[in-house]
Amino acid sequence: MKVTIIQPCMGRRSGEAYIRTWQMEPLAPAVLAALTPDDVQISFHDDRMEPVPFDEPTDLVAITVETYTARRSYQIATEYRKRGVPVVMGGFHATLMPDEVAGYADAIVIGEAEETWPRLIADFRAGRLKRSYRNEAGPALAGCMPDRSIFAGKNYLPVTLMETGRGCRLGCEFCSVQSVFQRNYTGRPVAEIVKEIGQLSSRILFFVDDNIVADPERARELMRALIPLKIRWIGQAGIAVAFDPELLELLSRSGCQGLLIGLESLHPQTLEQMGKGFASGRGYYEAALANLRKYGIRIYATFVAGYDHDTADTVRQAVEFSEQQRFYLTAFNHITPFPGTPLYSRLQEEGRLLHRRWWLDEDYRYGMLPFTPQSILPGELEQCCVDARRRFFGFASILRRSLDFAVNSSTPFMWFNFFVINILMRREVLQRKRYPLGDESFAGPLLRVGEAPPDTAPELPQHKSGFERVAQA
Repeated sequence: MKVTIIQPCMGRRSGEAYIRTWQMEPLAPAVLAALTPDDVQISFHDDRMEPVPFDEPTDLVAITVETYTARRSYQIATEYRKRGVPVVMGGFHATLMPDEVAGYADAIVIGEAEETWPRLIADFRAGRLKRSYRNEAGPALAGCMPDRSIFAGKNYLPVTLMETGRGCRLGCEFCSVQSVFQRNYTGRPVAEIVKEIGQLSSRILFFVDDNIVADPERARELMRALIPLKIRWIGQAGIAVAFDPELLELLSRSGCQGLLIGLESLHPQTLEQMGKGFASGRGYYEAALANLRKYGIRIYATFVAGYDHDTADTVRQAVEFSEQQRFYLTAFNHITPFPGTPLYSRLQEEGRLLHRRWWLDEDYRYGMLPFTPQSILPGELEQCCVDARRRFFGFASILRRSLDFAVNSSTPFMWFNFFVINILMRREVLQRKRYPLGDESFAGPLLRVGEAPPDTAPELPQHKSGFERVAQA
């Protein structure tokens, strides 16, 4: 039996290479490969950097679907299903929109795959593949080491992605993480994390946890275990960690080079509306950032705009604050209502969505505002975000921030990477604008479950060994 795992790209402009800063090794396919029985042959293809070999024989295709990659995922599924190859889809979007995803896949995985994927493989082999697989209780996250051998020969950026836990206990209105994990956090066994790090040779690790300090006591245990390993790592954390001196000290000693922290807004009313009222007090951010600076922790700050009180001045103030604080990196984006989130439901009830399902709309492009804000025109807000990135990643701003020798350039390694990353981000400012969702060169309609393939299907190679087993059920 052969399983083909696909990492879909978000989309593709005809005749252009995919955006380089988005080409990091994807962790989900490596986890799926590790969960696959040893006697199953695995083929992995990354749609972001190589053509998908649709005519290569395989029994089953697995695709992890995110909201931004949904349209491209359905295009890929269409090509395989036209050839008689069954497709399984999982991931955040499959969990949040199972009925939609099930329309383009022979089976879907809802929730985490640690327990359901081996069961799905067994069912497929026996010819009794079900339409959906759901893991009601979250997995213990023990005993599954990602199989990174599938990345051999790929030209990824030199950052190794690693997971130490899943979920977040915060309830931000716009965040799909809290919707998928129900505001819970589950950590992997620390001993297994240490073992996995020992098998890696990367210069720097990116812990992809949505909030690596979601459980402070568990975070302390993890940081103490990392200290002897002498690694460099970056991760994502909630701003409240800045007021825990013991944990800050452990973060610094463990090799933390920087944290991605969602500041989101500087305005108390907006923070209250998005569910981050705890950060709305006067001087809260300034005090928190001063504490992080004290421990040499660089900041990748994120801001979003588009809430009811936001205007062009909101974005401008975020840029000025970011330059004043000399952040290593900053993201300036408009808010995007993801399906399954309280924000999406609220905007839908208020009749403010501009697209029923923006991620599938042929007229929608990355960076477009999919709803009507209260205090600014959609097109104006889109341009404000582009202008903010252009200013922050302008050469003058990069140079000024590089002279922060206390934090940004405190080591030769991080000083060098400061210029590399900021210049990459500068190049990407206009690359991102109006980027298509789905491949522009894809021809024909998407093939839904239950529909007959187009008339040209008999001319395509038919790889039916797996499909026939399913059809016999």
